[in-house]
Amino acid sequence: MKHFLTLADLTAAEAAQLLARAKELKALQKQGIPHATLQGKTLGMIFDKSSTRTRVSFEVGMFQLGGHALFLHSNVTQLGRGEPVADSARVLSRMVDGITIRTYAHSTLEEFARHATVPVINALTDLTHPCQILADLLTLLEHHGAVQDKTVCWIGDGNNMLHSWMNGAAIFGYRLRYACPEGYLPDARLLAAAQAQGGDISGYATPAEAVCGADVVTTDVWASMGQEDEQQQRMRDFAGFQVDSALMSGAAQNALFMHCLPAHRGEEVSSEVIDGPQSVVWDEAENRLHAQKALLELLLGNNG
Repeated sequence: MKHFLTLADLTAAEAAQLLARAKELKALQKQGIPHATLQGKTLGMIFDKSSTRTRVSFEVGMFQLGGHALFLHSNVTQLGRGEPVADSARVLSRMVDGITIRTYAHSTLEEFARHATVPVINALTDLTHPCQILADLLTLLEHHGAVQDKTVCWIGDGNNMLHSWMNGAAIFGYRLRYACPEGYLPDARLLAAAQAQGGDISGYATPAEAVCGADVVTTDVWASMGQEDEQQQRMRDFAGFQVDSALMSGAAQNALFMHCLPAHRGEEVSSEVIDGPQSVVWDEAENRLHAQKALLELLLGNNG
């Protein structure tokens, strides 16, 4: 049994296989060719946070693979009434073939995984968001033909998205550069661990330095879910960190712009960039479906 709590749970071979299989599954879906490889499998989906792309992609993915997904918001389960995480993990493991969790504290996800006897998938925590990176890398592969040795530039908050880009650097073989405002740097322990595992990761003082020659420029909202009360302060602190046309001009000529969505136009990204020819945000959103189908096959295909 294998969990997927961070990208570090994949080997380099599994990572390459996953992206290749995601491309195959996307082609099958586009051609209308059935691919019910998880016939009869069930996925429990525990959500503490709101979602569009994550929920729809997992539900539709399981349907297309011949299985079934059950949406379990914490407000309508015993978890929301105080049932211990360990008890819920033990019970659900006896009824479903896999479990996705979208929650706040990463420690909740880890506790659930310790007591589960089926694969557990990180559908987002405050620390990491690995499923999004799988979709982003599938998008990079489609547009640039390779992931290895490409340069990814992160501009903005040192949040769960940047942490996941860090986790994947050594496994997928891309270079990662980042520029974050003072006081919003990524977790130092995660950075050190990713570098120790061979990740080529560098921090820069300004977005202009970080973006130089990059193949991908990516960002996220300045105030994520649960940080709404910090919005005004963050608007001030992130001044100068917007991805606009001037910043994109410093990247490689064929650089892609990525964003995990939802986006705040006029804040972390200008409308001319996110709606412009270099933007691949809609491909990223669609690729959540195909990358996660490949992940579900990897984790649930031989389980039970």
